[in-house]
Amino acid sequence: MSDSSSDDPPHILLCNDDGIAAPGIQALAEALDPLGTLSVVAPESEQSAVGHAITVRDPVRAHEVEFSTSSGSVPAWAVTGTPTDSVKLACHELLDTRPDLVVSGINHGPNTAVNVLYSGTVSAATEASILGIDAVAVSLCDWSSDDFAVAGRWTRRIVRLVLRAGLPEGTLLNVNVPALPADEIAGLAVTRQARSRWEEGFDTRTDPADRRYYWLAGTFVDLDDGQETDTTAIDRGYVSVTPLQHDLTAYDALDALRDWSWSEDDAEQDGT
Repeated sequence: MSDSSSDDPPHILLCNDDGIAAPGIQALAEALDPLGTLSVVAPESEQSAVGHAITVRDPVRAHEVEFSTSSGSVPAWAVTGTPTDSVKLACHELLDTRPDLVVSGINHGPNTAVNVLYSGTVSAATEASILGIDAVAVSLCDWSSDDFAVAGRWTRRIVRLVLRAGLPEGTLLNVNVPALPADEIAGLAVTRQARSRWEEGFDTRTDPADRRYYWLAGTFVDLDDGQETDTTAIDRGYVSVTPLQHDLTAYDALDALRDWSWSEDDAEQDGT
């Protein structure tokens, strides 16, 4: 849990994976501006679906950019790397004070079910959680709408609660907001991540130089019929709030694996 017990306004770091010029992060800044002191550190270009990638073989550069809300200018840096790079660089180098909260988004498109593993938006929040900072990832569940106002208002409500109560250590919140008018949203549901997968394939094409290339295509398959999942909540018109953790241990499998015969001698007797 982050320490935000000071009388000073909370310091909120904003990040995303759509790039620092994306409308979603601008809407996020407007929504959260009344709650504290903002800083923005985000990729200079789109980094969607990069997951938790970090840059290790090339330099990461950051340059200050103009960024403002209706109340004034906000300190902001555009980073040549990934969302995770941005959070690392912000917390270790760019910011004068450690943020009390990191909010990543507002992403263009849903980050539910298995998509949280691919999402740069969620990974920015995950990195903050690894660093011991409370974090929230926010997505608008529509690829075409650029109206982030409703999602911004729900984010402000959720962030206010997080600042007041804090989050359990190692936990972040993954928020998905339906692309609906404010009066059509049914409410808020605390959910779990749905079981799902992508049934994928590649379109094979040829460029003008007669060189073959491949374009990923796929269909999302929801494998979960539970009523308490993030995908079900969105389908029913609810804002979904899913607690996530970066500890990926499958605890339910530990006892079963401990019962396996791990002895090399036993394996040889089995003919393997």
